[in-house]
Amino acid sequence: MEKNATGSSLPSGASGDKVGAIVIGGHFQGLGLLRSLGRKKIPVYLLDQGQCIGRFSKYVKKFFKCPDVKKDESRFLEFLVNLAAEENLKGWIIYPNDDEMVSFLARYKENLEEYYRVSTPHWDSVKYAYDKALTYNIAEKCGVSAPKTFCPESITELEQADIEFPVIIKPSIKEPFYSRTSKKAILVKTKGQLIEEYSKAVKALAPSQTLMVQEYIPGGTKNLFSVGCLCRDGKMLARVMACRLRQHPMDFGHATTYARTVDIPEMGEMAGTILAVMNFHGLAEIEFMHDSRDGKYKLIEINARPWGWHTIAIGAGVDLPYLSYLDMLGEEVRQNGFAEGVKWMHLVTDIPTSAIELLKGRMRLAEYFNSLKGKKQFAVWSFEDPMPFIAELVLLPYLWIKRGF
Repeated sequence: MEKNATGSSLPSGASGDKVGAIVIGGHFQGLGLLRSLGRKKIPVYLLDQGQCIGRFSKYVKKFFKCPDVKKDESRFLEFLVNLAAEENLKGWIIYPNDDEMVSFLARYKENLEEYYRVSTPHWDSVKYAYDKALTYNIAEKCGVSAPKTFCPESITELEQADIEFPVIIKPSIKEPFYSRTSKKAILVKTKGQLIEEYSKAVKALAPSQTLMVQEYIPGGTKNLFSVGCLCRDGKMLARVMACRLRQHPMDFGHATTYARTVDIPEMGEMAGTILAVMNFHGLAEIEFMHDSRDGKYKLIEINARPWGWHTIAIGAGVDLPYLSYLDMLGEEVRQNGFAEGVKWMHLVTDIPTSAIELLKGRMRLAEYFNSLKGKKQFAVWSFEDPMPFIAELVLLPYLWIKRGF
């Protein structure tokens, strides 16, 4: 049996083969997972409902096209159960890469654990990340600062509210709002604009969902930070922190394009407090905005899954996917510290994002070139595994239409 980082033997499957992993979603964050595990000689199967760059990685043992969980959960559940039987995957570890899959795995965790190890925690924990209204409730319970948030139940209530502008409108749950509008949030500056945009935004929600009106925190991406970590029973086992300096679009980004590791102990402690109350187990990202008006770090959202820029941790000396794999197999995991100043870039989105910022005069050329210096971790490009990058270039029109630039 192969030895792990702690010197003990890695558990094997019933047949004596090493326990493998199922990565659901083959975009760049899924690619980061399968590369991390593949480099450790862990067999990895990749599932995706459409075209994806991850399937071209040399570390993918098998690729399967799967049903769309958003359209038919029962069909997707049946697919996973059949896959376990047909491929002899008993005890393999499942990793999700989007919020809808997290929700599905959390709610069907007990069913699926007859066949797999599910890296997503139970719904009682996940719901605080999935629904932002609950996210802010738990922040208040923990004494962690968050933006002032108002959840009006009607236009009349909104019209009568005493609101200081500007504010943003955003849904408590991402889908289907994001798919229908291609927006995570809407900035409004006047009462009239608020009523107009709110009236339109309500139509993009599912019947049981709510819209939130939230104070706008100024400062842009230079004040956007995250703590990425691995937890067991609410206790952090390993972590990394980063400032997410560029995203697309820059104001309310769909995804980070450039980040740099930083160490902010105060923010790490707040993230740890929240995750402890959630009794969280697994990989998570906790997002904060630094409010220069009062000097506080304010909770924005929690992602109960691997996040887009998670591979920056590998460059900083913390291989979170592999540590998660060991933890799921019951191995003792402990990682202290990470390297500061490590940079992460997703080239196909960061180059055009930077070009737009240069043209608008919001970035200097020297600033951009300085951001390229030093130790870097790329989202897709890799000398050892180049085919996903080539595939991304070829699939770029398809990916931009499907996912949006």
